[in-house]
Amino acid sequence: MRILLTGAAGFIGGTVWGTLEARGHEVVALDALIPQAHGTTSGKGADERIHRVDVRDAAGLRGLLTGVDVVCHQAAMVGAGVTPADLPLFAGHNDLGTAVLLAEMSSSGIDKIVFASSMVVYGDGRYVCPEHGDQPATARSIEALEAGRFEVGCPVCGTAMGWALVDEDARLLPRSSYAASKVAQEHYASAWARQLPGSAIGLRYHNVYGPHMPADTPYSGVAAMFRSALARGEALRVYEDGQQTRDFVHVDDVALVNALAVERVVALAPDTFTAYNVCSGEPVTIARVAQLIAAATGEERLEPTVTGQYRSGDVRHIVASPQRAREELGFTATVAPPDGLAAFAEAPLRDR
Repeated sequence: MRILLTGAAGFIGGTVWGTLEARGHEVVALDALIPQAHGTTSGKGADERIHRVDVRDAAGLRGLLTGVDVVCHQAAMVGAGVTPADLPLFAGHNDLGTAVLLAEMSSSGIDKIVFASSMVVYGDGRYVCPEHGDQPATARSIEALEAGRFEVGCPVCGTAMGWALVDEDARLLPRSSYAASKVAQEHYASAWARQLPGSAIGLRYHNVYGPHMPADTPYSGVAAMFRSALARGEALRVYEDGQQTRDFVHVDDVALVNALAVERVVALAPDTFTAYNVCSGEPVTIARVAQLIAAATGEERLEPTVTGQYRSGDVRHIVASPQRAREELGFTATVAPPDGLAAFAEAPLRDR
């Protein structure tokens, strides 16, 4: 198939590109190469096959959509997005960009899209009280955090709750500008699929890591921040008690699930939108992530330190269910976090 790939110069997009080509697909690569994502030298040394087009540029998109069977949309402004001042940045690149892309696809007769969403659409994870069962997460008070009581309390009895797997039917509760833009992308894709009608698959990435991940930028996840600290010869510092739980998924597996979704979306009936968690299915604590990465260096002086410090807006636990992606896309992660994170300790990073 002929596939238009947006964000093709990025950490994830570049890996998706290679996987799609390895599976016999023809890729039309597009990237705006914006400084926020690619540094002040944006465009220098970029693959000459990349078309430098912003997805908000309808005219630029139009010429690249000819003969395309499926669009694989990875382009996005990413980051924490924790202040109201960030709203125009994320709305402009992610919301408007996706809306323009979908409109131009419609005009070009293309009715299939796979796009990058994120676990951040869920906000908090899923919590279970031993006595009262599933309960909504409530904000952890500063007093509790100061006292080292890090677990989310049951809103009925106050008992510390444990985590449970979040599936794709969980409510969406964005807690940042970036998260709100990802929810908006899903809603635009769902509305587009209904109106055209077309078929859309949204891939809710959990914590992606791997070689050539951006180093030490606002767009890096905790794994890259740990990796960058080690490169500076600094011991890793872990917040809270280190028992925060996440799912870390290797970029090679993210690329694989994109290829599977691209091949699946062409068989879907019109007026279809489906979201999938993209995860390893092997939950890991942040303390364990730090230990795996630090231990791989073989230097005892870099042993992680659990600080007890906290950030009031952090989510305590969010762990995904891999079931729907396994059953409907045939996706099972191939890189286990203990292996992938240990290898990541010495993997090359990119400046942006």
